[in-house]
Amino acid sequence: MGIAAIADQITRSVEGVTSTLTAPFTDPVIRLGVTGLSRAGKTVFITSLVANLLDRGRMPQLTAAANGAIKAAFLQPQPDDTVPRFAYETHLARLTAPDPSWPEGTRQISELRLSLRVQPAGLLSGLSGPRTMHIDIVDYPGEWLLDLGLLDLTYAQWSKAALARAKGRPGGNAYLALAQQTDANAPLSEPQAASLATAFTAHLNAARDAGFSDCTPGRFLLPGDLAGSPVLTFAPLPGDSFARKSLGREMARRFDSYKTNIVRPFFRDHFAKIDRQIVLVDVLGAIHAGPAALEDLRRAMAAVLSAFKPGRNAFLTRIFKGRRVEKILFAATKADHLHHAQHPQLTAITQALLRDARDRADFAGAQTAAMAIAALRTTVEDTVEHAGGPLDVVRGRLLDGGKQAAFYPGKLPDDPAHLLAPAREGADKWLDADYSVMNFAPARLTLRPGDGPPHIRLDRAAQFLLGDRL
Repeated sequence: MGIAAIADQITRSVEGVTSTLTAPFTDPVIRLGVTGLSRAGKTVFITSLVANLLDRGRMPQLTAAANGAIKAAFLQPQPDDTVPRFAYETHLARLTAPDPSWPEGTRQISELRLSLRVQPAGLLSGLSGPRTMHIDIVDYPGEWLLDLGLLDLTYAQWSKAALARAKGRPGGNAYLALAQQTDANAPLSEPQAASLATAFTAHLNAARDAGFSDCTPGRFLLPGDLAGSPVLTFAPLPGDSFARKSLGREMARRFDSYKTNIVRPFFRDHFAKIDRQIVLVDVLGAIHAGPAALEDLRRAMAAVLSAFKPGRNAFLTRIFKGRRVEKILFAATKADHLHHAQHPQLTAITQALLRDARDRADFAGAQTAAMAIAALRTTVEDTVEHAGGPLDVVRGRLLDGGKQAAFYPGKLPDDPAHLLAPAREGADKWLDADYSVMNFAPARLTLRPGDGPPHIRLDRAAQFLLGDRL
């Protein structure tokens, strides 16, 4: 046994003794953050994860489940009475109904507490009986996380970047024309401000629908009860400075208010308390949308990672106060849309796509990993004859119409550079391949007692995120 291994064993033993000594006073808590951009599958991930921790028959790669260390699992009231509860029962009922359907996506922060009775393993197992480990799952929109970058920008800096991004994106040229026609130094007109904000929001929604990831400010896409409020009634305008009481000056003031009253409280009250984090990424959707969308996803994920290393921003340095996220998992979702023969390529593309982001996290000391998963498996695999040879496909129930269909999305390259290079170079389309996506409905399930919903590598994801603490 090497010195490093011995040191690690000693460290774990000391941690175990400490846990044993403090057990009578407090139960340990893991705060697991779950985020991702729109349609990455956050709601389904949390629902399936909880269901598979309550009934662990499909979790062989989660060591504590496989060896029987988890004696019981149960839901408890969450500790924060001011945060909406994640509607686990409602979402699970939709996924397991006779005619299953997808639950509504994440539109606000929510929380759920899952408690596990775990028997300690190893040399310390005889010193205490089973103890309770609480897992507080915090669900929040990835669009909110991207707002972190706004904290370091002035209104003029943000406007310049937002106007540059709008070029060529859906709805972007229409908004750019409107912004150029606007006299930012004219006196403030509320109808004009509202018109600009509405047009800019329409552009953001269109860009998101087309597969683009960086569509900040995030609350423009998910306004909730803030819809129509002044804090969401601003938009980017060209210019570095504006006259007093002008439209541009008021836009700048509202941008600063957005950072102060929306962005900072979220990071202070919720994000800074997270111990482990999973970022769900729809890599297949970005590939289908084209090189520009894939490059935008790469940049967005690098921006997401900046949230876990609060070195530049004094505000973030204050709220973290030495805390850091210990583990971060980047999970490419919808792996069930591919035959398993292409899963290694999807994982490799995800790793390469997030290389810059992962390097930042590794530098900060966090453990990171990337894998391809499907929190709820909707397809089965098949091989068909096509063009005189075998073709690996998946079969599932179509979301529109409910018919069964075979699907082949296209061959992913073995070398991720074949996608990332043209994306970085600004290519308009893929030159030598065509990639498709299919909208599958949830499969009708018949679960055996003790089994959670079927999945792909959800147990491996849980082992990475939680295994060392169980």
